[in-house]
Amino acid sequence: MVLGAAESPVLSFDVGGTDIKAGLVDAKGVVLGMRRVPTPLDPARPGEAVVERLAELAAELAAEFPGTPAKAAGIIVPGIVDSVAGVGVYSANLGWRNFPFTAEAKRRLGIPVAFDHDVRSAAAVEHALGGSREFSDVVVMVVGTGIAAAVFSGGKAVTAGGFAGELGHAQVPDPDAGPGGTAATILEAVGSAGGIAKRYHLKSGNKVNGARSVLLRAKSGDALAERVWAEAMDALAFTICQCVNIIGTEAVVIGGGLAEAGEDLLQPLRARVDQTLDFQRRPHLIRAQLGQDAGLLGAAHNARKLLGAGQ
Repeated sequence: MVLGAAESPVLSFDVGGTDIKAGLVDAKGVVLGMRRVPTPLDPARPGEAVVERLAELAAELAAEFPGTPAKAAGIIVPGIVDSVAGVGVYSANLGWRNFPFTAEAKRRLGIPVAFDHDVRSAAAVEHALGGSREFSDVVVMVVGTGIAAAVFSGGKAVTAGGFAGELGHAQVPDPDAGPGGTAATILEAVGSAGGIAKRYHLKSGNKVNGARSVLLRAKSGDALAERVWAEAMDALAFTICQCVNIIGTEAVVIGGGLAEAGEDLLQPLRARVDQTLDFQRRPHLIRAQLGQDAGLLGAAHNARKLLGAGQ
């Protein structure tokens, strides 16, 4: 019951590139009837197909829990999201462009709909209820196959029409440029879990099962794995320091698959950030606390705010 009590039950939908998580969050904050189903992929009607599947899930939950009617719904999706306009601006993986999610979902579900970005919503509930709640200037980074982030300044989310927080595409020094090289690449290519595994595979010829395998090889003395891991830490620390310098970030919350490395991730990041910064305050580096259900909780949190229930 992380969310606490509210006045009414709400539906919660976390739409991902592979799966949709869905549940009914009752007034006590308990997630009922949680489901995980494949995300429909329809190149001709990508947005419509998703909303139709959400309506089916809503009907299933209503039939299963007839005495717990939802009064609002929260939907979160990946990509570029304009939550004010209620539009999914663009999703490279799922294919929609400028799809009116709020209007279409409200029409099909028959209740008010809160629509927002998946990482921003998960980050908001992590920021409100997790380890960074005492801070006002926070970046929440989800580091998995790619990297996405949410930015909070003065306690408020910075959205910029859905374009804020694209840290995975921020420029970082390219470790493959050679001594004295000045080439740049994007953070995802070097610092994401997917990037770590891919770079090790390309350099060694050995296929590995994710970044964890690279870390284990590094800890067992594999020099190439050590270098690839260290270069990932360099890239992540570079971006964290940029956030500190540009927006005064005082805490960075790290979630996603790479955060499972725990102190093997956080300790070298803290050391690099401390060495790089000069007079600036050192940001607190914190592992995310709410885990894989943060998105579902974030969507429910958004829906509750529609009803004036807050958390």
